[in-house]
Amino acid sequence: MRQVSKIHIWIATGFGSGFSPIAPGTAGALLATALWGIASLLFPFGAVQFGTLAGIVLFTVLGIVSATAVEKIWGEDPSKVVIDEMVGVWIPLLAVPDNTYKYGYALAAFVLFRLLDIFKPLGIRKMENFKGGVGIMMDDILAGIYSFIVLIGIRCIAG
Repeated sequence: MRQVSKIHIWIATGFGSGFSPIAPGTAGALLATALWGIASLLFPFGAVQFGTLAGIVLFTVLGIVSATAVEKIWGEDPSKVVIDEMVGVWIPLLAVPDNTYKYGYALAAFVLFRLLDIFKPLGIRKMENFKGGVGIMMDDILAGIYSFIVLIGIRCIAG
């Protein structure tokens, strides 16, 4: 069996959350949402949003590289790879307002993202046609973008 760096495994599995025996994708998205929630308790909201954006960019690149690496040992789009779910859920979290309802919006971001990630409407499934880590990451990124748009719409309607 081919060896892969432990750092690739650690990143690809979303810091180990992908090893969850039940719903690893949900476990990864839940961890990412929880990390965001904890950060929002500890740091100013602007810093949390900047950190979220930086995390999206950084872990998209690292996720592509690491997912490509682990595909060589675990096969195509393995369920243990959840860094894509983490990045995907961070995208709609950028639409969360800094108000008393922010944790409700964070929950909505999580639920919307997971629904779109699971059912893959509106061209999301087509993103899986890309090869390697790009294909693994892109469907979740698009699901995250759609979730972001829906949350911004809800914010506009809710006022």
